[in-house]
Amino acid sequence: MSGIRLADPAATEAFGATLAPLVRVGDVVALVGDLGAGKTSLARGLLAALGLAGEAPSPSFAIVQPYAPPETRLPVLHVDLYRIESPDEMEELGLDEALGDSVLLVEWPERAGVARWPDALVLTLAAEPDGARRLTVTVPEGWKRRWPST
Repeated sequence: MSGIRLADPAATEAFGATLAPLVRVGDVVALVGDLGAGKTSLARGLLAALGLAGEAPSPSFAIVQPYAPPETRLPVLHVDLYRIESPDEMEELGLDEALGDSVLLVEWPERAGVARWPDALVLTLAAEPDGARRLTVTVPEGWKRRWPST
C-alpha cells in the first residue's frame, strides 16, 4: 500500500487508530517524516484506540513514554529519537529488551541505525503543498498476513 492521502491531523489520527487491532507485543511501528509531518498525531490516534484517555504527550523530552494496561490494551513504549545523536546511545534506552513485552512506536527511527528494526512496519509521512499529508506504508514480511489488502 502506498500513497494514502491524509487530509488533516484528524485524518492522520484516524489512520493511527486503524492500527490498534493489528499491533501486538513485539511489534515495532516506525514513524518517519520531517518535523511537523504528523508522526505524533498518528501515534496519538493509535494510543487512543488502544484505550489511552486524554491526549498522549509528545515524548520529545522524555525520549521514552511508557503506557501499560489498564491505561492501554497493550504495553506500548512511545519513543522519540530526535535528540539521539548516535546509534551508540540506543543501548542506554533498553528498547531491545523492552520489545519482548511491548509494542514500540518509534518516531525518528533512522537515528537508531538503519538495520536496528528490520521487521518494523514503516509509516512515512510527507507534507503536501495544500497541507495534507501523504502516507507511504512499507509492510514487512511479518505484517503481511495481518495487513489489510488494498
